Amino acid sequence: MPGDYRRILAIVREADGPVQVRAVGERRAAGPGHCGARQVEPLRAKMTKLADRGWLHKRPDGRFTARS
Repeated sequence: MPGDYRRILAIVREADGPVQVRAVGERRAAGPGHCGARQVEPLRAKMTKLADRGWLHKRPDGRFTARS
């Protein structure tokens, strides 16, 4: 699995509960306000791909959790 996907998984696993895509983007970009709209949609696509492959769970509210 490519490094970027591993980093996304690590961020979601470290979270206390379901996370929004923007929150993951801010962790990757080193802080609040550093994840703009241009970065959110590609990240959402990656996280959805991880969910489709069984690594993450996409909740109906759009947030993601790690699979057990």
